[in-house]
Amino acid sequence: MENIKGKVVAITGASSGIGEAIARHLSALGANVVIGARRDDRLEKIAKELSNNDSRVIYKKLDVTDPKQVQAFIAYAIEEFNSLDVFINNAGIMPLSMINDYKINEWNAMIDVNIKGVLHGIAAALPVFEEKDKGQIINITSVADRWVGPTSTIYSATKFAVRTISEGLRQEVSENIRVTIVAPGATESELAEHISDPELRKVAKKQFRTNLLPAQAIANAVAFAISQPKDVDVNELVVRPTGQKTF
Repeated sequence: MENIKGKVVAITGASSGIGEAIARHLSALGANVVIGARRDDRLEKIAKELSNNDSRVIYKKLDVTDPKQVQAFIAYAIEEFNSLDVFINNAGIMPLSMINDYKINEWNAMIDVNIKGVLHGIAAALPVFEEKDKGQIINITSVADRWVGPTSTIYSATKFAVRTISEGLRQEVSENIRVTIVAPGATESELAEHISDPELRKVAKKQFRTNLLPAQAIANAVAFAISQPKDVDVNELVVRPTGQKTF
């Protein structure tokens, strides 16, 4: 795939699921990859596994709710590779619940990770791209960025917000900076593990084990967006399992 080899790509939430799949795929395509997440033991293992590829994969422990850590993550990428070409906001949590369960701490956690974490990433990466008038920000959202149902209200609200932020950012940045959202449908991931209600978690796991996309499908979509010529900005990619019809 063209226009990926040699690029420097930083990815948040890359210790498992979609983030890990993106890191593996882009590394195999020749990108130099910087992976970040809270579980640095997982990051270290992934980086070692990918060390035989033609590109380098490095890691740094990262909590996207802390803007200083996100700034340090970007600084580390530039220190190691003297460049940054693509920044991927992938970190996210999904503790679903009914509003009248009043799980305010979980609402705040979703806002902190899913919205503020994305803004922290943009605030760290965008100045780098503006300085060289080139770069790409990819925000991983969800089909919940355009759909809401019982138990997903707050989660969907955070994803609607990221979709709005992404479109506003696209309009504000220069014509040489690309902004993309990739909205996965039901995909293999650990998101259902964030649900604190045991019965709801059981239902969600059952639902998300049916017609699941492999995380590789989302990695393919991300690579497609990156690989386009510099005058092509793929703004939105919605990727669902063929059998997913209800949302």
